[in-house]
Amino acid sequence: MISEPTPAPLWQPAPERIAAARVTRFQEWAAAHHGAPADGGYPALHRWSVDHLDTFWAAVAEWFDIRFATPYEQVLGDRAMPGAQWFTGSTLNYAEHALRTGEDPDRAALPALLYVDETQEQTLMSWTELRHQVGSLARRLRDLGVRPGDRISGYLPNVPQAVVALLACAAVGAVWTSCAPDFGARAVLDRFQQVEPVVLFAVDGYRYGGRTHDRRDVVAELRRELPSLVAVVHVPLLGTEVPDGALDWADAVAGATEPVFEHVPFDHPLWVLYSSGTTGLPKAIVQSQGGILLEHVKQLGLHCDLGPDDRFFWYTSTGWMMWNFLVSGLLVGTTIVLYDGSPGHPGTDAQWDIAERTGTTLYGTSAAYVMACRKAGVHPGRDHDLTRLKCVATTGSPLPPDGFRWLHDEVAEDLWIASVSGGTDVCSCFASAVPTLPVHIGELQAPGLGTDLQAWDPEGRPVIGEVGELVVTNPMPSMPVRFWNDPDGSRYRDSYFDTYPGVWRHGDWITVTDRGSVVIHGRSDSTLNRQGVRMGSADIYEAVERLPEIRESLVVGIEQPDGGYWMPLFVHLAEGATLDDALAARVKAAIRTDLSPRHVPDDIIEVPGIPHTLTGKRIEVPVKRLLQGARPEQAVNTGSVDNPGLLRFYEQLARDHH
Repeated sequence: MISEPTPAPLWQPAPERIAAARVTRFQEWAAAHHGAPADGGYPALHRWSVDHLDTFWAAVAEWFDIRFATPYEQVLGDRAMPGAQWFTGSTLNYAEHALRTGEDPDRAALPALLYVDETQEQTLMSWTELRHQVGSLARRLRDLGVRPGDRISGYLPNVPQAVVALLACAAVGAVWTSCAPDFGARAVLDRFQQVEPVVLFAVDGYRYGGRTHDRRDVVAELRRELPSLVAVVHVPLLGTEVPDGALDWADAVAGATEPVFEHVPFDHPLWVLYSSGTTGLPKAIVQSQGGILLEHVKQLGLHCDLGPDDRFFWYTSTGWMMWNFLVSGLLVGTTIVLYDGSPGHPGTDAQWDIAERTGTTLYGTSAAYVMACRKAGVHPGRDHDLTRLKCVATTGSPLPPDGFRWLHDEVAEDLWIASVSGGTDVCSCFASAVPTLPVHIGELQAPGLGTDLQAWDPEGRPVIGEVGELVVTNPMPSMPVRFWNDPDGSRYRDSYFDTYPGVWRHGDWITVTDRGSVVIHGRSDSTLNRQGVRMGSADIYEAVERLPEIRESLVVGIEQPDGGYWMPLFVHLAEGATLDDALAARVKAAIRTDLSPRHVPDDIIEVPGIPHTLTGKRIEVPVKRLLQGARPEQAVNTGSVDNPGLLRFYEQLARDHH
């Protein structure tokens, strides 16, 4: 069998860059102190990290100078999944690590946060000011009776107040949870009612797309429907008066108080994140102070290569795990850039403008935004000074090959393009950025350190160069400690461990290539299976959305009672485009040529829009369920959909089809 020649990489880090990367320095140090391989670069380090899991994580804790108030007895007590016991016996505090740069007199006056809104005005908050606001708010929370383990909720946009509230919550050992203010009352209550918060931080409204959105009615409804609340803190983003019975933000953070940190057990809950919850209530995922701290210093410090001289910007909202990940930039002394507003206001290139103005060195966004810029003919490298930008990272959905090419051609040729993939479930990446490895078009660079990522066939055998289920065969510190309101752990086990007992199955189709990189094909529960040939929906979107007439698409494959298989492709057209026979023929030709004749859709149907989760993922499975005849309330939780009105179109189509 003749092996295919390895294609030339799109980007190759220069030798100086490899030598200067933190992961290189970590490997040299770990070789000297912990028996890591000195040679063989990242692949050898990765192999060692999964073969010697305890030693690897002990080395991470030592390298990043993790402050254990009570030392740990062993790195990994029980390594079973679920239920692995990490750094047993130890106590620590996440917020203490996030704020420790402020202890350094040489850095205390430098910016910890850079905040930008749609006016492009910048607000700075120094490390000292951040420490003092967190200290004052933590004291106020204790005065209100907040105790370790109590839940604190934020109905807040991506603003400095949200970061202060999260860190004050962590400082007192309480459990943080947040939703973005574009979530409606029902979607917020579906989440917050599960965890019964005692304090609610809430804005009066927000600005998006040049318009102001008043949310005071929603906040009033949240107050009525959350009987567990003992206090509400009013964050007057629109400058409104403090409502009756609420506390004012300015009073809550007044005074220059040094923070006092509650040292909690390693597995003490830090925050609750929520699965997209497109069917049924969102899963309330609990992650630990220690687990997130260790996983995030690894990801941000080694994989993202971030440190004190960097500026880290990710376009996100507080309703998406990437916001929590962005805040963790503080753990490695990085200045984090917060942007509150529309991704494309006043023009499609708005995010590149922010990257330029803030001197961003690592800029993260969605694959959808990159493709929108490509369609709109944006030229970031030509029109913006991006000389400080070293890395553009994307997640949310797989970045199509054309997205890689566009970033390379239109941003910079010497650009590290990090397409990463993970999940809310671990608040981290399985396939990560690696500053010392080449970038190949359409591929994620490598599995993360300490993450034994594999592709498995249905029999549970690992496969290379073939499509398989994404599995992780060893525990990661940031895996959920549990789900909220899941006393026997059955929901947790059913979510990840029912297919391959004791092995995490994530629900993505991937290929691990023979050079160790990873290709994501989309969700395995919405896989298209035509005559036994499986294909991920992401591959179809990539082919179809290259056509300028197609703004966005959605494909589902429906097993029919008579044994047939119906595969419709829904297309949301660009302005001025018409779905005529000529366009339909071009769509079919694109799929036939780029993918396979078997995956040409049975019908191409124009739709008024593609529904997404509140974090921007296309909702394939609920649409599939609707078309299979499920009742709307069984098929989808409308509170978790960005534009629930669009679902009526698919419901009507289902009725017509049946």
